[in-house]
Amino acid sequence: MNTLIFKSNCRRLLLSLLVSVLCFSGLTAKEKEPKLKNVKVLVYTKNGKGYVHDNIPSAVQSIQKLGKDNGFKVDVSDDPGVYTEENLKQYTMLVFTSTNNDVFDTDAQRLAFRRYIQAGGGFIGIHSVTGTERKWTWFKQMLGGTFAWHAKNQKFKVKVIDPSHVTMKGLPLVWERSFGDECYFTKELYPGIKVTMAHDLTTLDSRDPEKIAQFSSPFKDLYPAVWYQKFDGGNIWISTLGHNKEYYQEPVFMKHILQGIKFVAAETKKLDYSKAYADSRDTPVRY
Repeated sequence: MNTLIFKSNCRRLLLSLLVSVLCFSGLTAKEKEPKLKNVKVLVYTKNGKGYVHDNIPSAVQSIQKLGKDNGFKVDVSDDPGVYTEENLKQYTMLVFTSTNNDVFDTDAQRLAFRRYIQAGGGFIGIHSVTGTERKWTWFKQMLGGTFAWHAKNQKFKVKVIDPSHVTMKGLPLVWERSFGDECYFTKELYPGIKVTMAHDLTTLDSRDPEKIAQFSSPFKDLYPAVWYQKFDGGNIWISTLGHNKEYYQEPVFMKHILQGIKFVAAETKKLDYSKAYADSRDTPVRY
């Protein structure tokens, strides 16, 4: 009888421990889920002199819809006057969608942007963002590189190379750009980026073989398309995909953007301006 009681008690204890572990795991997963209802995003759309993408209105509308559907707030502006320290304090992240060339009017605005990043702010760049602020070294490092050239708009494939990363969840491992897209190449690549998705250069057509070989060097068949990094205090996520405005109504692409927003939101804590040390746009980075 005592043996039976002992075995019964052991079973109860093991069951209790199992339930505790499962509950703890569930709480942990829940705690890690970003609370988008407390997130506020500034979508910034200013372009400098030069080419302006016609996808910008579609991108803005789609991000506003993501906000409505997922409970986060979205402001939109093309006014560089929004770049003051006091104004930026209200935002979890800044989203630059197909920006190009110089998008700030003054170095005071650039400094406000940089100090926001240093305070722990989030940043998302979409498509032509690598063509932004091409003369500002710090900004190019934050992006992970600067625009060099892109192949002609065409159908090609990109590959997920880090399927375990949260931003890749549910995306095709091989993703055909069915509406066509632009394969972007960068120069001055920053060594801190972590690539999650790559252009499959073998699927590009043969109209520009010399240029593809030139600009993809020293890479071979795969070239960075989507990446993230923590840079100078900020949480950065970049996707060079999304040239065609049709993508901003395409569910898989918008899932891609939403997962970038969720990732940056989860990584971004309360802003702490005591960590913002820059007193000019070009203050050396403290590694």
